[in-house]
Amino acid sequence: MKIAVYCGSRSGNDPVYADKARELGDYFGRNGIELVFGGGHVGLMGIVADAVLAAGGRVHGVIPEHLRDRELAHSGLTELHVVKNMHERKALMADLADGFVALPGGIGTLEELFEAWTWGQLGLHRKPCAIYNVNGFFDPLLAMAETMERAGFLKQEYIDMLIRADQPGDLHRAFQSYQSPGEKWL
Repeated sequence: MKIAVYCGSRSGNDPVYADKARELGDYFGRNGIELVFGGGHVGLMGIVADAVLAAGGRVHGVIPEHLRDRELAHSGLTELHVVKNMHERKALMADLADGFVALPGGIGTLEELFEAWTWGQLGLHRKPCAIYNVNGFFDPLLAMAETMERAGFLKQEYIDMLIRADQPGDLHRAFQSYQSPGEKWL
């Protein structure tokens, strides 16, 4: 299983974010889950990648030329794909991955999560999408989704297709038991 992880290129202000990224990466590496990520060595991205590698796992990075050229590329990966731009990065990550999970991060993390979630809703893929809700980080996002549903802009079933977990084993079990929503989401 290969999981694309979207997360911050910073570590955040609370050490729990780095601790939980490290814990998830270690779990992936010890359980044969391959990491697909943005290819950087900084922030939570670097932390989760280093943890997977330290646990003996495989890590596939995908980084655009302009970020590689700024010396942000992780040099110790199993495989590093260098692509022309962010659009190619997201497309290749989606192709390589069997599922998607967002850890805490900034607007880039949200943009990547929203794209994968939307593509699943539209039936463009049948892969699970999840949030790794460290210390309730994504609670405001979930509240906004509920506001959208109450206002008539989002169906509850689209909210329900987003897996929520805050422990590695729970996330893994949810991905293993994931049933593609099929045509019911369209």
